[in-house]
Amino acid sequence: MQETDKYSIDNTDYSIGQDNVQKWGFDIHNPVFGVSAGLILLFLVATLVSDAAAAKAALDGLKWKIIANFDLLFIWAGNIFLIFCVALIFLPFGKIRLGGEDAKPEHSTISWLAMLFAAGMGIGLMFWSVAEPVAYLTGWYETPLGVTPNTPEAASLALGATMFHWGLHPWAIYGVVALSLAFFTYNKGLPLSIRSIFFPILGDRTWGWPGHIVDILAVLATLFGLATSLGLGAQQAASGINHVFGTEGGVGMQILVIVGVTALAVISVVRGIEGGVKLLSNINMIVAFALLIFVALLALSVTIGSVPTTLGAYLENIIPLSNPHGRADEAWFQGWTVFYWAWWISWSPFVGMFIARVSKGRTVREFITAVLIVPTLVTVLWMSVFGGKAIDQVVNSIGTLGSDGLTEVPLAMFQMFDAMPFGTILSIIAIVLVLVFFITSSDSGSLVIDSITAGGKIDAPVPQRIFWATIEGAIAAALLWIGGTEAIQALQAGAISTGLPFTIVLLLMCVSLIMGFRTEKLKPV
Repeated sequence: MQETDKYSIDNTDYSIGQDNVQKWGFDIHNPVFGVSAGLILLFLVATLVSDAAAAKAALDGLKWKIIANFDLLFIWAGNIFLIFCVALIFLPFGKIRLGGEDAKPEHSTISWLAMLFAAGMGIGLMFWSVAEPVAYLTGWYETPLGVTPNTPEAASLALGATMFHWGLHPWAIYGVVALSLAFFTYNKGLPLSIRSIFFPILGDRTWGWPGHIVDILAVLATLFGLATSLGLGAQQAASGINHVFGTEGGVGMQILVIVGVTALAVISVVRGIEGGVKLLSNINMIVAFALLIFVALLALSVTIGSVPTTLGAYLENIIPLSNPHGRADEAWFQGWTVFYWAWWISWSPFVGMFIARVSKGRTVREFITAVLIVPTLVTVLWMSVFGGKAIDQVVNSIGTLGSDGLTEVPLAMFQMFDAMPFGTILSIIAIVLVLVFFITSSDSGSLVIDSITAGGKIDAPVPQRIFWATIEGAIAAALLWIGGTEAIQALQAGAISTGLPFTIVLLLMCVSLIMGFRTEKLKPV
């Protein structure tokens, strides 16, 4: 027998924004905003007065202890999220429409896909699509499944293992959070905040400290993850600028990049989703596909062979790579796969909430299919073109990658372009794309933090949007100025460490989402 709808906003005394404080143009949820901002300020002060190398060593040690002791939890959780999402495509719950039966999509399918892809991992593909396959081929840090480096088997598996880390599993992680938030916000009328997902489990305690803690963790994970990415992206963009134009700017150039990206992100968040994020995401998609097609045509013979190789190696090895038991390559899968899974999980509140914001009007089946399949297919093409060409250069001893292998990760893509026709033009397009991707990540992340710290309100005041976009850039710039790469790596290790508690949170989300689905009236086919 179907349960009654007891998880909607009508069955709680809570009203959205009831605990908010309006002052100085802000509309903030008192405990969440205050505690989050206080902890962030404390982190910055501690970073200013402490030794960056010591902080990195401490956080790095914690990260590796978590990875070593909870590797089985991370791997099996990733498998469960993928199985859960695939099951929803075929179960009757797939007919549920986000926002109700009469809801219509607010964005075109192309713009919707562009936004979720740009926020999800667009910038990561720029950073790792050359470096990661080369690393696996050459044994830069171990090899997947213990394959012998620099062999034909290693070349094939390098592409398959890279796809494994950027394909179905991470998008299933994002999909669980995004679908849960969208359902409880648009179908049940609850605030657009992580805590709302747990109303079926916590009841009215959702609006108390249990919910506050969940939201505070989400804010910290989102902010630190974004600040880390801004720092790493600034390093890549600055490296590319220095490489192409012959400049010698070090940290100063990186901070200049962050200032520019943050300024443009502030303009974007002021304009909102329609005038800012959506516009930039569409630009991202156009420029990214232009670069993809350009490189694919220049390396046509490699591309034709690498696409089926990448897809085949991915499908052939997805189960062995998903199995954490009895692995001969423990160092590799802990250092790469477990690390990635923790990273995706720590980023899931940000990406999931942003995807939820732009997905009203889609059915569960349409949502899951699009979130899982479309980005994965695009990534297969991207990794085949860029990773395939990089491997070809290594195997045939072409250019810097062919002679020296992987030396500097931020420079790997630009070194590959150097050995290709129109290399300078390709590098300039890549620099522009890196910068636009980071602006998109920053402004979409700011909109997410705005919503959480505004008690789940979707449209936070403009000063509040500017505050969070500025804070993200300020943290990244301060860390680079104080401790350079070591400080950014310390922040990355801290963000990874939040993946452990969020793994449990996401597993509980699956339970809570099914509880919510069971109260929906399903129309017969």
